[in-house]
Amino acid sequence: MNQDHPEFDSEDLSQNPPETDPLKAEIESLRSEIALVKADALRERADLENQRKRIARDVENARKFANEKLLGELLPVFDSLDAGLTAAGTQPSPLRDGLDMTYKQLLKVAADNGLTLLDPVGQPFNPDQHQAISQGEAEGIAPGHVVQVFQKGYLLNDRLLRPALVVVAKQD
Repeated sequence: MNQDHPEFDSEDLSQNPPETDPLKAEIESLRSEIALVKADALRERADLENQRKRIARDVENARKFANEKLLGELLPVFDSLDAGLTAAGTQPSPLRDGLDMTYKQLLKVAADNGLTLLDPVGQPFNPDQHQAISQGEAEGIAPGHVVQVFQKGYLLNDRLLRPALVVVAKQD
């Protein structure tokens, strides 16, 4: 190639001058630092999003169950009204009709606030919602099904507020 200067022929021109090696090392160091910062930012963003979702879920649960104490304290009132209706019999009377209307209005207000009545006569026994207090013989009711309800149960937004106290048909 260059016959006047043979030292250039033997020299590999692909080698970088010595001053660029520290620059390459610094560039690689900065690239890895940028990658770490990006990973940290992504992790922080994910943590923030998870915290936002957790707070939204907690607020929703607080809203759904804010009236749990009040409704729980009203359960004996429901029981008393129900017992009063049972004692009044089936004959229409102004007192019975008023009691029935009051009971239905109170149940509607409670239902509008997430309360669900559990009156499981004839349904299969469900240990998640029923508490068996005894077993009994029952004509026409399958074994393992509820024969009688001593105390109605209640759910608040699908969470058990009080189990129904029931008698279950005996197994043969």
